[in-house]
Amino acid sequence: MFKRSMKKLLGVAAAAAMTLAMAVVGNAEETVKLNVAYMPNYASLWSVLTGIDQGFFAEEGLEIKLWEFADGPSEIAAMEGGSIDLAYIGHGAHKLCIKGQATIFAPSSVHSTDRIIVLPSSEVTSVDDIANLKGKKVAYNAGSSSETALNGALAAAGLTMDDIEAYEMDATNMVAAMSSGSVDACTAWNPYSNQIMDNCDGALELEFSTNSVNLSSWICLPGYAEENRDILLRFSRALYKAMAYASQEDNWDYAVGLYAAQCAKDKEACMVETGDATWFGADDIKNGIADGTMQDYYQRQQQMFIDSGDVEAEVPLENYVMFDLMTEALDE
Repeated sequence: MFKRSMKKLLGVAAAAAMTLAMAVVGNAEETVKLNVAYMPNYASLWSVLTGIDQGFFAEEGLEIKLWEFADGPSEIAAMEGGSIDLAYIGHGAHKLCIKGQATIFAPSSVHSTDRIIVLPSSEVTSVDDIANLKGKKVAYNAGSSSETALNGALAAAGLTMDDIEAYEMDATNMVAAMSSGSVDACTAWNPYSNQIMDNCDGALELEFSTNSVNLSSWICLPGYAEENRDILLRFSRALYKAMAYASQEDNWDYAVGLYAAQCAKDKEACMVETGDATWFGADDIKNGIADGTMQDYYQRQQQMFIDSGDVEAEVPLENYVMFDLMTEALDE
């Protein structure tokens, strides 16, 4: 009887050990590899690189492979093509989210000003005489924050796109166009705006206030959000840990160091980009959702696109912003 009992106990122990071993193997196999799109600037990389370096994504069983893109619309096109899973976008590409092409699952940063770079040939010397751009050649990147900034600058001066010679091009070509004097002004973003300022004698970068907010966010395709909510939760939990750390000014030097290494840039030159926006911490987002601040940001942003004609009519925020997922990830 004793032998039979021992055999039974040993059998149970062996089965338990096998189950544990299978669980360990199973967990190891659960690591998810994600192709993540970014743009070569601090705004795009400050949190995701921190999450990778601090091991927050690894803790969630996520392996992140970063892919560089020039702008948000290109990233969304890559997601639609199946080569990218998740992406960071700047302000301008949010109108594609409003139109249903992508879903926002996490906010990143916000700023309430835009910038335009002018050469002496533009005859613009301050924000008060932007109207002098009438008839001038101006470069912009369609569908991105560049186009949004240009429309804002023109509207502030009582002009429209019809009043200028508008040249659509990608951000890298803007650097060459401004350096050669082929255009008189442009709306670019870092790192391209810094390159233009360094390469163009007499260039001025003018900052002007807007009546809306410029947001940057993390996105995926709507279908991906429906099928992979757990992955988005895991990614968001890691991202928010990174944001809680890197949003603190004492840690900007660390985050800039990661960004400079990723993009092979001079770290000191990159430090200026920390002033480009307000970087959300996890508590900022959690409290902002609770008191309606975050919802107001996205609502005001949408209204700006409606006012500019980029979006035809108002769309419920819940159609494209996953506030429920944000709250769930922040509460865990």
